[in-house]
Amino acid sequence: MPYRIAKTLTIESGHLLTKHRGRCRFPHGHSRTVEVVIAADQLDANDMVCDFKALKHALNEFLDRWDHAFCLNTADPQFAFFQQTYAERVIPFVATDPTSEVMARTIFDTLQRTLQEQAQDPTREYPIPTGVRLERVRVTETATSWAEYSA
Repeated sequence: MPYRIAKTLTIESGHLLTKHRGRCRFPHGHSRTVEVVIAADQLDANDMVCDFKALKHALNEFLDRWDHAFCLNTADPQFAFFQQTYAERVIPFVATDPTSEVMARTIFDTLQRTLQEQAQDPTREYPIPTGVRLERVRVTETATSWAEYSA
């Protein structure tokens, strides 16, 4: 696909990694950058791959859910405590650690469904054009470390 656009957003979130031997096994947080790239073979009637505002709207559900949240493996012995104490701010990862790689895949899968649903609704103020494809999601955990999931 010859045309690509990207949208980058920043979220604050915490996690712990139950399978990690080092300090990452303790609760800690990151200022994460999430970069989303979508592509199209041709431009829409407005000479765009997609209006950036439409992409932002598609990302809003993710942003609202994940910003200032704690990501945790459901197999973690502390999961019940976190879930009970911080209910709506806990993002469960079913039997897997919330590594940047797993987060990138989870965001990709969620956003892909959202884009498909919104492309089916031409009445939206900022519609997602048909033919737009999610290409990749990159999650930056630190200034020097990122993980990416792509189609």
